[in-house]
Amino acid sequence: MTKLQLDSYLQIAQEAVTAAGKVVRPYFRQASLHADIKSDESPVTQADREAEQTIRSILQKETPEFGIIGEEYGVNRTDSKFQWVIDPIDGTRAFITGRPLFGILISLLYEGKPVLGIIDQPITNERWIGVQGQSSQFISQLGGEIGTRSCSELRFAEASCTAPEILESASTTNWKQVYNKVKRVSWGGDCYAYGLLALGQIDLIIECGNKIWDWAALVPIIEGAGGCITDWQGNALNLHSKETVLALGDPRLKQQVVDLLNNC
Repeated sequence: MTKLQLDSYLQIAQEAVTAAGKVVRPYFRQASLHADIKSDESPVTQADREAEQTIRSILQKETPEFGIIGEEYGVNRTDSKFQWVIDPIDGTRAFITGRPLFGILISLLYEGKPVLGIIDQPITNERWIGVQGQSSQFISQLGGEIGTRSCSELRFAEASCTAPEILESASTTNWKQVYNKVKRVSWGGDCYAYGLLALGQIDLIIECGNKIWDWAALVPIIEGAGGCITDWQGNALNLHSKETVLALGDPRLKQQVVDLLNNC
């Protein structure tokens, strides 16, 4: 795949995420917004549904031969080497409680591996862009620059996770060994926390139960910012990965954390 092709797909993804932001923004902090509970007990709103429909419409028009994997409306065209991955609102709990710690996620997989990703925060107008083989970009008027920070020792690391119950549901409690060694743990953030890791504000994120739409867009962004993102065994994430995610600003921490997570 050429850089020209990737740039073309990025333009399409940016058009889609911008359109989705226009759908989402009017619903933010509307007290009348209703949230339904899905079978996995996660909330979904009309904003989620309309945003995904908007994104799908644009992607299907511009790349009809590509597959699509979406959180709310499922999968189509599984035979394609290219698959778009959509999370219309990653962080719906934050969204329905009026906190701008959510994002619209779009990613493109090629042969099951993420090659392009966008995190868009439509309330604060922040956007992270990652493309395979390129340095990531951050567009914002709030400050911050792309680039993970140096942190080779866990005792200096700022760690994060979306919620304690996410880790409590893990098949192992080894994550506690990691978080007991870090400088500090903050909770909340969903995809926004990964964006902060790409800005050098956070050093370490450990989560489980993540579906492909939760992490696919994050991979090119974090890697293009100098970090790494894998499963808990240290393997690269792909279409067939299990539901564990380990993100590190400084890749020198990787083996130490993987060893602790796997009790080596």
